[in-house]
Amino acid sequence: MRHPKSRTPTIAQLKAFLAVAEHLHFRDAATAVGLSQPALSGAVAALEETLGSQLVERTTRKVIITPLGERVAEHARRVLASLYDLTEEVEAARRPFTGPLHLGVIPTVAPYLLPGVLRLVRRSYPDLDLHVHEQRTPSLLEGLAAGRLDLLLLALPAGGASPTRDIPLFDEDFVLVTPPDHELAGRTGVPRDVLLDLDVLLLEEGHCLRDQALDICREVGADTSGGSTRAAGLSTLVQLVAGGLGVTLLPATALDVEAGRTDRLATVRFADPAPGRRIGLATRPGSARSGEYERFAASLREALCDLPVRIVS
Repeated sequence: MRHPKSRTPTIAQLKAFLAVAEHLHFRDAATAVGLSQPALSGAVAALEETLGSQLVERTTRKVIITPLGERVAEHARRVLASLYDLTEEVEAARRPFTGPLHLGVIPTVAPYLLPGVLRLVRRSYPDLDLHVHEQRTPSLLEGLAAGRLDLLLLALPAGGASPTRDIPLFDEDFVLVTPPDHELAGRTGVPRDVLLDLDVLLLEEGHCLRDQALDICREVGADTSGGSTRAAGLSTLVQLVAGGLGVTLLPATALDVEAGRTDRLATVRFADPAPGRRIGLATRPGSARSGEYERFAASLREALCDLPVRIVS
């Protein structure tokens, strides 16, 4: 490959390569960025020509990003995020709470909080063009770092490889859900160590709620190595409990919706301080819309105060 002289990568080349690095599949990457597969392949090849280095290994079965390609992908994420911040700053200076806002939400929050969020946006921010993306935490954080997402609604601390600015909204308790004939059914003030003798059903890997439930079990010394039953969502978990396969932990905001689907469930309340989680917003540090997000958070706290949560100011 020719060594680059004065040429620099184009934004289109960086976007194309970053899509390939994230999807590891040319067809899926092309769909994600709205290009034909030949156009995407051409953009990646042009970037390699510009940089004078191979970034992608193409095989008949899979796509492999070279070690240098991984480093270039990290630079591309930062470059595209900076460019997005530039346009975001101009938009924010023109008029707050207008234009597109891409909000990412985790699946264990979306069904229970989104109705209140959408009502708030329609009532208070009618000029805001809200786009909602429901994904698991790792995908949301990746989208935020790359500039595809502006704001996240998720469990805090957000974590992730790239720094975030976290804005807490509320704390909520976890409630133990059991079959109605379980010996703990309906009890309150139970200690956490009851989990030692229970088969706690969990979500699939990748859900932050799974990690939180595992942490609670580990705190009391419960065995977390066994069990093969996993669920993709809370609705399935609840149905497994109703079918007698075990018990599970639900966040308080999900209880009415999920437990209300069947009469084959009972709840158990933990003694104070009950295990729980903190929910809030996360955005990129230094975002030009930070002031808007703080005001949005304040409005959200008011809108969500009727839920079974403790508002964090």
